[in-house]
Amino acid sequence: METAATWFLTIGILAAVILIDLLVAILRRNKATSLFEASFWTLFYIIAAIAFGFFMPAWSSEHGQKEFFAGWLTEYALSVDNIFVFIIILTHLKVEKSKQQLVLLLGILLTIGIRGLLIPLGAALISRFASIFFLFGAFLIYTAYKLFAEDKDDEWKEGKIIASLKSRGISIFTIALIALGLTNLVFSLDSIPAIFGLTKDPYIVTTANIFALMGLRQLYFLLEGLLTRLIFLSKGLSLILAFIGVKMIFEALHGVGIDNVASVQIPEISLEFSLGTIITILMVTTVASLTATRNDGSEIL
Repeated sequence: METAATWFLTIGILAAVILIDLLVAILRRNKATSLFEASFWTLFYIIAAIAFGFFMPAWSSEHGQKEFFAGWLTEYALSVDNIFVFIIILTHLKVEKSKQQLVLLLGILLTIGIRGLLIPLGAALISRFASIFFLFGAFLIYTAYKLFAEDKDDEWKEGKIIASLKSRGISIFTIALIALGLTNLVFSLDSIPAIFGLTKDPYIVTTANIFALMGLRQLYFLLEGLLTRLIFLSKGLSLILAFIGVKMIFEALHGVGIDNVASVQIPEISLEFSLGTIITILMVTTVASLTATRNDGSEIL
């Protein structure tokens, strides 16, 4: 269990980085983000997350290190899928390029706030009701099915709230921020149960989520050109969510003393196997997507 000093120092440093990112976005709010800038800062945040996980045993544990990497990879992969939805929303609303980075960063800060409220709630539910894992697991499997079956080619359709705001003359900037906020709330309902299926440590859940969200502003501009290429990303994410959902249900069954069903032993899925499965699915999904779209005219020029 991490000490209060560890919590204070970690959150303090991460908050300082986020505030600096906010300041940069405000200062550069009227400038478009270049491909080089987006690539540099995306790589910077990825290296920062890897370094954090690498040194984590110094103040946590080796087991916690594995949980962090599994959680961060899962949350980051979900965030990439979310970015594609953001691209569709901001394109549909015709938000100016020079305004997009500030909208994105404010939307990401809103996401951190939403998850900051949901993480303690999830931890409290798990500590009081062990059977909540049955509900979380079933919800993730249902979400995986919906994600696998949905058609990513469907045009994003604005809801009644967005249409109402437009009719009232609300600025596109404000509407875009509200749209991202509503979308982030829906995404958080998927991501929080997913990471609790990998770790029950609130410190790891919190840091994995923050590192997965940091740098998404720059990642947005980097991935814009890949929107038509990562065609199997949602399928891969659906497999990850389904895998974690099944894992949670298995853990819930063991938690209530059920180790066999119809004389079949319920397996205990190790963290190492979970991490390996997540990495494998992401690699196969990415390679298959890029290979399938290599000669269809959607290459990055």
